[in-house]
Amino acid sequence: MATYIVHGGKDTVITTEDKRAFLHEALLKLGGIPKKILVIPPDITRLHSNAGELTQLLYELWDTANGTTFDILPAIGTHAPMTEPQIAEMYGDLPKATYHVHHWRTGLHHFGEVPSEFVQEVSGGKLDYSIPVAVNRHLVERDYELIISVGQVIPHEVIGIANGFKNILVGVGGVEMINKSHFLGAVDGMERLMGRTDTSVRRVLNYAHAHYLKSLGIVYVMSVMDADASGERVMRGLYVGDDAHTFETAAELSRAVNMTFLEEPLSKVVVYLDPREFKSTWLGNKAIYRTRMAMADDGELTIIAPGLHEFGEDAEIDRLIRKYGYRGTPATLNAVSENLELQNNLSAAAHLIHGSTEGRFKVTYATEHLTQAEIESVGYQWAPVNEVIAKYNPATLADGFNDDGFFYISEPGQGLWALRSRFSE
Repeated sequence: MATYIVHGGKDTVITTEDKRAFLHEALLKLGGIPKKILVIPPDITRLHSNAGELTQLLYELWDTANGTTFDILPAIGTHAPMTEPQIAEMYGDLPKATYHVHHWRTGLHHFGEVPSEFVQEVSGGKLDYSIPVAVNRHLVERDYELIISVGQVIPHEVIGIANGFKNILVGVGGVEMINKSHFLGAVDGMERLMGRTDTSVRRVLNYAHAHYLKSLGIVYVMSVMDADASGERVMRGLYVGDDAHTFETAAELSRAVNMTFLEEPLSKVVVYLDPREFKSTWLGNKAIYRTRMAMADDGELTIIAPGLHEFGEDAEIDRLIRKYGYRGTPATLNAVSENLELQNNLSAAAHLIHGSTEGRFKVTYATEHLTQAEIESVGYQWAPVNEVIAKYNPATLADGFNDDGFFYISEPGQGLWALRSRFSE
């Protein structure tokens, strides 16, 4: 286990040429540019991760070396498969690449399990189930010389800080790992996990990697992204390695540049959801997850969501969200105890907990495609998107506090906002 590239800092700007040079250096340290590569990057819902450009650069290095196989398996997890326009927007024109679709319920290679005793230990006795470990069978059954995971290290609602082994075990993982890891994070307490590296879910993934995935030799290429003074996305850090230590090093920089601490709670927050990325509340609720530790009691969160078409990216999860709604932790746990369909879809139950404010603040979704009746049926308030945009125009707003007192966030997936007193080590 090794770290190959460590480069970054709060004021660092890594250019395209820098990225190419670092990736080339890492491949040389690994023995040279292989002929047969599998790359596992995030999908369009991580458009701002720079994983698209990193994938392009890996392709260029491979193509220059006259490689024979360059497969791309987007780490969609439970998300909808990518469309051809999304593939083109995310990764550009890679004519010799072959794309594969991950199905989280089928096409898996099963290894073993994380034992129930371990889950009970890391959850503080809240849960005691075992968690089967499985990944897309391409990783095991295809003859690749190198498997490269590409992604962004960023605060995350399920695991604490995203990427590392999560990109494999959840992004191209099996239904049981996805369901049970999500539920573990929800039951353990999202606000206990977010922005932290050492969490119950991270320990489960580390266990699974150490016992089952280590032999695959997966190399992790991880970015840390930030916005510069003009609001443009820039890469602050690039880390390449095959161990937990490399991820943890990247996570320290992410904590420094992707977390905003506030001294006073926010009473009025407006969040914009880029329609290219956010088409469901499954994803759009990052507006809730990433601000909840900053929101004042009885505060107002307005989410401008012009691209929202559905609740779940998966048809069954969409149905369950519509049926049970965002009713809070006690109601959701009670529903899980009484309904087999939720017991069989624990990631949906986890999402229902994550998406609830527990009655502490108000959420208004401004949508065009989802109706007022649909939004209100799951427990949120609704407003017409055109009226809200007329009042809060994303094209003219600046991130942070605005003149009339509200706090604006243009990219909720790119950070975590927390009241300093609510975030303790």
